[in-house]
Amino acid sequence: MGELVIPRSCAGCGAAGDVLCGPCREKLRATPRLISHRPRTLGMPVFALGPYDRMRRSLIVAMKEYNNQTVRAYVGAVLAAALRYLHARGEIPHELVLVPAPTRVRSARQRGGDPVLHMCEHAARTLAEAPGAGLRVQVLACLRIRSSAADQSRLDADARWENMAHAIELRPSSRAQLRGAHVVLVDDVVTTGATLAASASAVRGAGALVRAGLTLADA
Repeated sequence: MGELVIPRSCAGCGAAGDVLCGPCREKLRATPRLISHRPRTLGMPVFALGPYDRMRRSLIVAMKEYNNQTVRAYVGAVLAAALRYLHARGEIPHELVLVPAPTRVRSARQRGGDPVLHMCEHAARTLAEAPGAGLRVQVLACLRIRSSAADQSRLDADARWENMAHAIELRPSSRAQLRGAHVVLVDDVVTTGATLAASASAVRGAGALVRAGLTLADA
């Protein structure tokens, strides 16, 4: 009866019947691939779980704009699987700090929280509950965007780099926790790499070692 009154559809493709259909779940569980075509040096390997196609765009919108908790939880589990894969290949150590790319305070408030942070938290819980995962993961929301930074969505590639170069800063209370930590930066989409580069610079300033960047999609 519930399905008749409030029909559900897949957040990825719109198919009726489930919040995330089987084919979209399978497509999302992609092997992380190294992005090697970035025009600028990021100083770290960056991995994406796939292209910024229609399915991934729809899922990201569901997480960010519609506060879809089911999608956030599943994407967190996919992120956990990606971290296990990278650890098994020797790309990342067994003890990590996941640092989500920062979200503007106003945006987080409108969206019912920070979706990238929630994704990281779901991933950490998944790994903590998985016996023999071989990973110890802490999540640290230690970055913030300066209020003077322009909206990235309206800028071209060069302007994004210029805008983000000094737009991201470290929360002072996080400095001690980052000293000597092995960090994986997490974001939903990588385009020019400007946000990841600025985030890496901020955490390195506190003495952290940035081992990789990991995103859901590569645009």
